[in-house]
Amino acid sequence: MAIGIMTSGGDCAGMNPAIKHFVDYCYTKEVQPYLIYDGLEGLIDGNIKAATYEDVAGIMHEGGTKIRSSRSKRFFEYEYRKQAFENLKKHKIDKILILGGDGSFRALNQFYKDFGVHFVGVPATIDNDIFGTSYCLGVDTALNIIRGATDAVRDTSSSFRRACVIETMGRDCGYLALVSAITCGAEVCIIPELEYDLESIGKRLKEEIKNGRKYVVCIVAEGCNKDKCTSTNQLVQWLENDIKIETRATILGHVQRGGNPTVFDRLMASKFVTYSIDKLLSDQEGGSVIVYNDSKFEFVTIDYVNSQKYEIREDLLELAKRLVN
Repeated sequence: MAIGIMTSGGDCAGMNPAIKHFVDYCYTKEVQPYLIYDGLEGLIDGNIKAATYEDVAGIMHEGGTKIRSSRSKRFFEYEYRKQAFENLKKHKIDKILILGGDGSFRALNQFYKDFGVHFVGVPATIDNDIFGTSYCLGVDTALNIIRGATDAVRDTSSSFRRACVIETMGRDCGYLALVSAITCGAEVCIIPELEYDLESIGKRLKEEIKNGRKYVVCIVAEGCNKDKCTSTNQLVQWLENDIKIETRATILGHVQRGGNPTVFDRLMASKFVTYSIDKLLSDQEGGSVIVYNDSKFEFVTIDYVNSQKYEIREDLLELAKRLVN
């Protein structure tokens, strides 16, 4: 029996620990593990290799993904999916473990419908925006990187009595900005999911500065630059012109995707992979996604994951409401 593992879409810390555990655990189950390089593109091109312990030695602490990733337009076309299937047949691989987001899961679900290749999807995205799971692999590391950067920027802001506007990733979801604002002690949080009142925030900040506040930390989600929100640059101008405080902007960008995986992401990677392999070996269900809620793991269908858009939990939003008024 042979199982392949692949990473698809955006990379995140935690993928390499998952890949290492996949190889180690497959061998304990007397299953031949295969590494599928370069995501869906590698599946089409046949970039597939039987894994050895040497392939995954020393990668537990590394960010990113050793087997690389991609986004593939070709996979939308049947002829290329057929080519990918023929590549799997050469290695007698009939099961796949895929680390990625809901788009990657939909691609594998269509692949299953076409050719019957069973798979389990492991949610892996720093945006933490997959419906049906409260946690996605990589988000804890991303939050800790933002925390470190915010703490560092706060140091220099306090030294010069400045404001800082820190932009986090989150093209379609403000989760990273929200949790970072709460845990880093920000004074302002701007995300698409929460209504905010700059006039009210301004009155509050002016009063706080009058009463001794020496600096201001504002955290904004990347998605605010495309939605009908106040963008990073607009916030800088507002702070300088209305609040009358010197302001600097820091766009964290792709640094949030990398870095050494945290202990929590490493542990969760091992659990996700263990339960997923057991699932692939124990039943004949076509495709499913492993999710984590209320400290429990379970498997759900692709249709369930795609049935609704992810929404940030109300209790988290409630914690940040004091930062938007």
